[in-house]
Amino acid sequence: NTVVLKPAEYTSLTALYFAELCHEAGLPKGVLNIVTGAGETGALVVEHPDVDKVAFTGSTEVGRLIRQRTAGSGKKLTLELGGKSPYLVFEDADLDGAVEGLIDAIWFNQGQVCCAGSRLLVEESVADRFLAKVKTRLSHFRIGDPLDKAVDMGAIVDPVQKERIARLVDESVKQGATRWQPDIPCPEEGCFFPPTLLTEVAPSNIAAQEEIFGPVLTATTFRTLAEAAELANNTRYGLAATVWSENINRALEVAGLIKAGVVWINTTNQFDAACGFGGYRESGFGREGGLEGMYEYLKPKGAWREKASDLVAAPEPQEPPVALAPIDRTPKNYIGGRQTRPDGGNSRLVLDARGHPAGRVAEGNRKDIRDAVEAAFGAAGFARTTAHNRAQILYYIAENLALREEEFARRLSALTGESAKAAQREVEAAISRLFSYAAWADKYDGLVHTPPVRNIALAVNEPIGVMGIVCPDRHPLLSFVSLMAPAFAMGNRSVIIPSERYPLLATDFYQVLETSDVPAGSINIVTGARDALTKVLAQHDQIEGLWYFGSAEGSRMVEAESAHNLKRTWVNYGRARDWFSPQHGEGREFLREATQVKNVWLPYGD
Repeated sequence: NTVVLKPAEYTSLTALYFAELCHEAGLPKGVLNIVTGAGETGALVVEHPDVDKVAFTGSTEVGRLIRQRTAGSGKKLTLELGGKSPYLVFEDADLDGAVEGLIDAIWFNQGQVCCAGSRLLVEESVADRFLAKVKTRLSHFRIGDPLDKAVDMGAIVDPVQKERIARLVDESVKQGATRWQPDIPCPEEGCFFPPTLLTEVAPSNIAAQEEIFGPVLTATTFRTLAEAAELANNTRYGLAATVWSENINRALEVAGLIKAGVVWINTTNQFDAACGFGGYRESGFGREGGLEGMYEYLKPKGAWREKASDLVAAPEPQEPPVALAPIDRTPKNYIGGRQTRPDGGNSRLVLDARGHPAGRVAEGNRKDIRDAVEAAFGAAGFARTTAHNRAQILYYIAENLALREEEFARRLSALTGESAKAAQREVEAAISRLFSYAAWADKYDGLVHTPPVRNIALAVNEPIGVMGIVCPDRHPLLSFVSLMAPAFAMGNRSVIIPSERYPLLATDFYQVLETSDVPAGSINIVTGARDALTKVLAQHDQIEGLWYFGSAEGSRMVEAESAHNLKRTWVNYGRARDWFSPQHGEGREFLREATQVKNVWLPYGD
């Protein structure tokens, strides 16, 4: 890849010096290009038609804007945005070590770091003692020229930022916080702001919720491990976290509970190019560094067929045949482990390949999607089930589908017009795919990194959470299974919109799920108009990831509407995929899209 780098307008000099180093190293002309300027310059880079990949580090607000500006363009996107990182100290921690770690976590670079540990959560039994140590340490702080090695903290980058910090601190005090600043010399000239400690901070206080991006620390106490994890996750961000405890069992348990892309245990601000760095939630998506970071700058070869579509147009309706089905069935939605009637009470007609009525399905609406998301959100315990258990459920689904192989093949042939042989092949491929992801469930492992310090970094694959999945029309059974199975195998709960043209394949699948011990809420299916329901999913704050396989315009809508909470998206931009291919219809690419990597750093030694 060749690169156009646009540095932050306040910190361009370091980028230009880096350009000098690249020139001295003999980097070929055109490989690295640096353009300085304000935000307008960055916008021109982002919107340029010849840019295929955008990697942005900066504020969440600008990240949202970039997501909207690039929607539908096909540009790959990595966002490393703001944070409100928790810094947890348990009663059994090395308090002196934790104090020094805290100094580095929040007052390094004057707190102007996206992963700054700006929220101190300390166990109540040691809170007074720990805060006294912090105040003593700050009382010996030196503020001044950052190039002086004897100085602890330098200046804020710009007067505008200094004013914003002061405004947020004042507002926090108005909301009930208590401000403490050390009685130390602070230069009157320049953009200097004293290190500030805010105590008695309620979880809803502006200083506990908004990224201040300055030398300001909030302090809150907790009593139990569960309360600590809940307070740590009480933010819309999820970039990094720090845990201090001499009990490794406790530390690792908390690390697993915290929603953050990086967790440092008994250390902080550790980085290495071999280890991934990036966030959850509104701290962005994608990773820099590590194997997962490499994938952000690569794309699978031949995965998409540019001139083909996965959508199928409905035939012209024909007069129904004289003979009617002995029993008139209208399938419902599948929400929370049971079949539920659509909120609006409406149904939609489904035509077979000849244009004759094949049946009716529920016409889902916004309320049905809301109910499905609530059911998925309420099934949070599913993510904690063992991978072996999820594998056994997928094996069971495959076995039950195999028992009804002929029935599904007949339905496929009638709806799509495929030959009996082609329909049989698709059902067999769907069964094979279920077996494949059952085998993957406990074998898609993370990595153990050994950075060049006395640390190990555990790269753990975690489920995204509640996902929306929108299925294509082409090969309606196989594509449905190919999207549902990897999300389930990795521990996600999903809300699935099946093929708009052939939804009866998904509604027939309800009974397979009901007889396969599928946990309630882990798989939810709502039938109806694809793009109308997709828009509701894209706008829903509790949907954390969204897969869409439909039209180019629908793909653009998904990326644009998902910007408000920066959910991860995977769309097809109207292109087709070979669902029968073992290379492009299943495998690691699907598993990567169904997971997010958390790097847990563990130091060792006395």
